[in-house]
Amino acid sequence: MVHDADTLRESPSQTAGPYVHIGCTPNVCGITGLFAEDLGARMKTGPVQGREIVITGAVHDGMGAALTDALVEVWQADANGRFAGHHADADPHFTGFGRCASDMATGAFRFETVKPGRVPWTDGRLQAPHISVWIVARGINTGLQTRIYFDDEPQANAADPILSRLEHRMRVPTLIAVGQGDGTYRFDIHLQGPQETVFFDI
Repeated sequence: MVHDADTLRESPSQTAGPYVHIGCTPNVCGITGLFAEDLGARMKTGPVQGREIVITGAVHDGMGAALTDALVEVWQADANGRFAGHHADADPHFTGFGRCASDMATGAFRFETVKPGRVPWTDGRLQAPHISVWIVARGINTGLQTRIYFDDEPQANAADPILSRLEHRMRVPTLIAVGQGDGTYRFDIHLQGPQETVFFDI
């Protein structure tokens, strides 16, 4: 039976359960021989355009402890603001997609990527360089969506259509990755508490 798309109801959400890592990152779980490497394990497939960077961090619970069973995915434009699969002139050696299971001992995640270029908002204004992030872990019934911006882009951040709409300005820093001076940026995600990361309802 065909329904108008506007009348369809959203399916109920459910927790990712204990099997998300087995299905999404089997090699990390010790299930080898199925795939040479897990999907999203490598964002750069050859010489890439632009500035290469590393994003490191951890997902923290309300008590501040790092989760050792989180799964983090990122999606971003290449250095020229082009998305793989959407633009014919996108960097052919950059996938724009990454997936990382948090370290089972420390809870850390790490992405070797490139500094993204600016992409237009729906009204044509340029967004600040950013990376879209999706997080799942135990107790999270619906995957959480957020963004990573960069502390060395103050002018672009000030004009960004998303960041400029945040009513509580003291929460803006929860979306900003802090440069470590060696091409590495630190971005910690806090699920609850005084440093709770801004999450998007999309």
